Amino acid sequence: MNNSLPKSAGPAGLAGTASSRVFDNLRKDLVGGRFVAGEKLAINALKDRYQVGLSPLREALNKLAAYGLLVQENQRGFRVPKLSRDELDDIAQMRLEMEGMALERAIANGDSLWEADLLAAAHRLKRADITLDKGEEWEHLHTQFHRTLVAPCGSVWLLRFIEQLHDQFDRYRRLGPKMPTIRQELDEQHHQLVELALQRDAKMARELMDDHIHKSYEVALKRYQEHV
Repeated sequence: MNNSLPKSAGPAGLAGTASSRVFDNLRKDLVGGRFVAGEKLAINALKDRYQVGLSPLREALNKLAAYGLLVQENQRGFRVPKLSRDELDDIAQMRLEMEGMALERAIANGDSLWEADLLAAAHRLKRADITLDKGEEWEHLHTQFHRTLVAPCGSVWLLRFIEQLHDQFDRYRRLGPKMPTIRQELDEQHHQLVELALQRDAKMARELMDDHIHKSYEVALKRYQEHV
């Protein structure tokens, strides 16, 4: 069984193209809160911002709409999805179910190479700087850690769903500034998750993952409530 996970489990068919580049950059900006929820996107402004032609831009926008990070309006362009408490609750519940299942399967399937990758991902994340100008680096390494943790679950579709849920969840979690005290709590849980995974303690690992998601949910909910 191949325990490795592709660089991204997101929409296929864009690799190596201008559309792929703008898809990745716009996806990062949408998840990171660079656009306001409900905002209508101006095509010309996007062309200038991402230095891309109309055709690859529209291809990327269509892919992002299919992925759920944009809403396509008939003959009226694209809009950033609105935020809601019901949606956040739904996303968090699906994360609990899907990531818990993926973690249990990963612990059952993972080999020594996965263990080494997991230790390396955890080490990079722990050493990452979360200051304002380095925040994107931490976000990238945080995503890589969680992706590595469940990589050998044995289901490409499960990994795709989890990645999509993370992107949607982060639209809420990243509404506000970084919170160093919460970061310390989450970092400690990252360390504990690695220890439990290496010990092959699936039951305790899933319980900790549930608590980890609940803590992140509390942060996301607080930021959403401050935002509305």
